[in-house]
Amino acid sequence: MKSKYVILASALLISVATFAQKDQIKSAEKALKSGDAQGAITILKDAESLVANAKEAEQAQYYFVQGNAFLDLANKKVEESKNLLAAANSYKKLIEVEKASGKQKYSTQAAESITNIKGLLINSAIADTQANKNAEGAKKLYEAYGLDKKDTINLYYAASTAVNSQDYDLALPMYEELKKINFSGKGTSYLATNKANGNDDNFANAKERDLAVKLGTHEKPKTEAVPSKRGEIYKNLALILVQKGRTEDAKQAIADARKANPEDTSLILTEANLYLETKDFEKYKQLVGEALQKDPNNADLVFNLGVISAGAKNNADAEKYYLKAIEINPNYTNAYLNLAALKLEAEKPIIDEMNKLGTSAKDMKRYDVLKAQREAVFKGVIPYLKKANELDPKNEDVSKTLIGVYSALEMTAEAKALKAKM
Repeated sequence: MKSKYVILASALLISVATFAQKDQIKSAEKALKSGDAQGAITILKDAESLVANAKEAEQAQYYFVQGNAFLDLANKKVEESKNLLAAANSYKKLIEVEKASGKQKYSTQAAESITNIKGLLINSAIADTQANKNAEGAKKLYEAYGLDKKDTINLYYAASTAVNSQDYDLALPMYEELKKINFSGKGTSYLATNKANGNDDNFANAKERDLAVKLGTHEKPKTEAVPSKRGEIYKNLALILVQKGRTEDAKQAIADARKANPEDTSLILTEANLYLETKDFEKYKQLVGEALQKDPNNADLVFNLGVISAGAKNNADAEKYYLKAIEINPNYTNAYLNLAALKLEAEKPIIDEMNKLGTSAKDMKRYDVLKAQREAVFKGVIPYLKKANELDPKNEDVSKTLIGVYSALEMTAEAKALKAKM
């Protein structure tokens, strides 16, 4: 008789606990509806230990109310990132519970809320980067990726933003994950100019873009190929590993990437850059030659070889590659710009020597020679700057540099005409 009594008492305790939990969920819902999201969370926290033994329908309702409460706090900018993630976590648990039960009451709403949370995290990350809070932005982008791992571009942006913050410990695991999933980012952009603001908007597909043009909100549709980002990814991964003293790991990472993507010529440049960083110039030259053999008429590839050569202070090779890129593509704006920048480097030692000269007859004679050399440098860059300005008239840096050159050469009319166009 005594044992039966104990069993009955236990059953009564479970029953009372269940009723108590239902009451707490209802109380939390009431608090949330009255605008007290924090109060709702506190009420639910008290019932947390009972959730595991509750019926699936009650578990789903519990997580639904909890998710809504966290989201309400986030929308009120109360620890926004923390509460967005807490809301998403509650909604995920809800979906798991209803999937196991086979009864879906809240799952559709929860899935929609997770999508909205992802968008809020991305927008918040953009605001962070605009405020130069790149580390915070990178974390939010990574969290957005965690909510939807099919949208791998957010992982790429998270890693890039972490690098911009110079937080390499934060960036490294992100790049390692990009390597693991063999992310490329290669694709197609469907663009059209927004008539309202003049900006180019990117559409998910050609159909959506063409519809916007047909409706009259956009014009000038164009389709652009988005190149592979693997070269950049492995370059950053390698540089971080080298910085941490893990040079062999860096070399292995790029070797693995090339093996998995033998047709991706950008990875040859990445490997060449690594050997340049580690001052293995023979290996660097070998890889440069290999890159050119694979794709000798790829203007981007040749241009990047110019950039790497310039970084190595090998200006003769850099000039050769920039000129080759222009030969392949006469409208390659950046090649003209880099050529001009390369030529203008010759001005600094001239100026340094001019500043050291005195007023003796010998010094004044040398000054005239140096002045002529400086003018020759300026005259030599004018064709490149003029072409860059012609190709990209909205680039103020190009216009200002060209105006500065005109002014130094006392080409007043040319400087005045260019200023009038700005």
